[in-house]
Formats: sequence, structure tokens, C-alpha cells
Amino acid sequence: MKKIDSQPLTGHLAMLFANITWGIMAPVSKYVTSLESVSALAVTGFRIFGACILFWIASIFIKKEDVPRKDKLKFALASLLAVVFNQGSFVCGVSLTSPINASVITTTLPIITMILSAIIIKEPITSKKVAGVIAGITGALILVMDSSTVSTGNSNLWGDLLCLSAQVSFAFYVVLFKDLVGKYSPVTIMKWMFLWASLIFGPVLIPFMNDVEYSTLPSNAWFGLGHIVILGTFVAYFMIPIGQHRLRPTIVVMYNYVQPIVSTIVSLVVGLSTFSLLKGLATFLVFTGVWIVTQSKSRADVLKEQESKNIK
Repeated sequence: MKKIDSQPLTGHLAMLFANITWGIMAPVSKYVTSLESVSALAVTGFRIFGACILFWIASIFIKKEDVPRKDKLKFALASLLAVVFNQGSFVCGVSLTSPINASVITTTLPIITMILSAIIIKEPITSKKVAGVIAGITGALILVMDSSTVSTGNSNLWGDLLCLSAQVSFAFYVVLFKDLVGKYSPVTIMKWMFLWASLIFGPVLIPFMNDVEYSTLPSNAWFGLGHIVILGTFVAYFMIPIGQHRLRPTIVVMYNYVQPIVSTIVSLVVGLSTFSLLKGLATFLVFTGVWIVTQSKSRADVLKEQESKNIK
């Protein structure tokens, strides 16, 4: 029996869990921000400050890692791409455009990552990789468009562009910082990234957090915020470096397509949606797309093939 490599398996499980928590977070965030005094930027503030505190507390219980000044500065740039620009642009973009437009635009992340990987780290764009991305996009779009009948909101070009810039920002992070995240533990990586995010984005977010009428928040809102901060941010961002270190960039972002599936399942459970064969087909296409991309050749595979040909 062929032995299973635990390294990529751990990476797959980490990215699957992270995107499941984000998928659950979508309807939870919608409920929390539907409350009059809780804005999207206030929720973003809770996420960034909450995760920063939790990661620094967690760092007390692990072996201390010395991070040289140059890497701390690299974490500042990583924080700008993965947290500040990504979350800030998307939150502002969603507020200006329709939920459907925002959901459709998020499906571009694997395409952008695939192109950047080819340009920056010379990852080959293979037919399998393209087929997998197309299958995943198709499945995600089926789910999004199937939900469009119950979604409202007017589209706005600037909102769409902000949502797109959020995808570009995160794609650059995944591609550029794969080697850096391999040097440190997930806790060390994220404690520095969220500290920088708090320092950079905090002054913008604090006024919105101050506007929240905490005394009038229902218990469900507190539970929702708890999920958003603990699972949707702290645990999910803990998982990202694990997946990023063990998987190729395109595979990491392919799990983005799991989120609409999870959101649909949550909607089914709470009675906001009904199951259909179309949803079943969409789910099948998403996971098929992820599987196809995992089977595509990496740059290392291509180099090995070239070496073997040269030897012959």
C-alpha cells in the first residue's frame, strides 16, 4: 500500500478547515452587521484586534522564536497584503456593490494566483490546472447565481474594483511569502502580522468600534462576534501558514470555492434555502476542481522531468 505523505495532507486539512469557518462566518457576519449599531468596519476591528490579542497570548505557550528585524519588516508587508488591504478593500467594496457581484469577484482569486505564480515563481500553467480552476469557478458561480433571487443590492464599479483589489492583494501574499512562512510557526507569523495590522488599520477602525451600542447587543450577536473573532479569524488565520507552507499557491486558494458551499449548507440548516440538484452539481464541480489542481504538475515536477530527459 502506498504511504500517504502527511505534509500535503496536513496542508489540505488546514485549508479545508479555514475555509469552512469562513463559509460559516458569511451568514454570521451578515446577521451581526444587520444590527443597527454594528458596521462592517466595526466587525473588521473586532477581528483584527481580537486576533492580535489571541495570537500574542498563544505565543506565551510556545517556544520563543527570534525574528530578525528584516523579517519583522517583511511581516509588515505581508500584513498589508493579507489583512489590511484584503479585509479593508473587501469590506468597503461589499458596502458599495451588491452581494452577488462581490461573491462572483471572489471566484477570480485562483485565476489571479495562478497567473502571479507563473510570473513570479515560475509555476507552470498546465491544462489540468486550468481545467480545475474552471471547474471550481463554474461550481462556485452556480451556487452564487442560484442564490441571486434572494439577494438584493445595487452594483457599483468602485465597489467591484475594491473587491477585485482584495483578491489581487491576497494572491500576492500567497505567492510572495510562501518561503517566509516556512521559517516560523503559525503563531509567530500571525502575531506579528496582526500586530502590524492593528497599528496600521487600528486608528481607522476604533471610531467605528466606539459607535457600537454594546449594552443593547442581543446574546446571539455576542456569540456571532465570538465565532467571527475566534474561529473565523484566530483559528482560520492559524491554519493559513500551515497550508501555505505545504501546498502550492494555486492549491491553497482553490479552497476559496469551499466557502459558498458551506454558506449554502448553513442556509439549508437554518431554513433560508432548499436543496436542489443544481446545488449538488455545484458542490461536485468545486471539489472536482480542487482535486484536478492537486494532480497538476508543479515546477519541481517539470524540472525533474527535464533532468531525467537530459540524463537519457
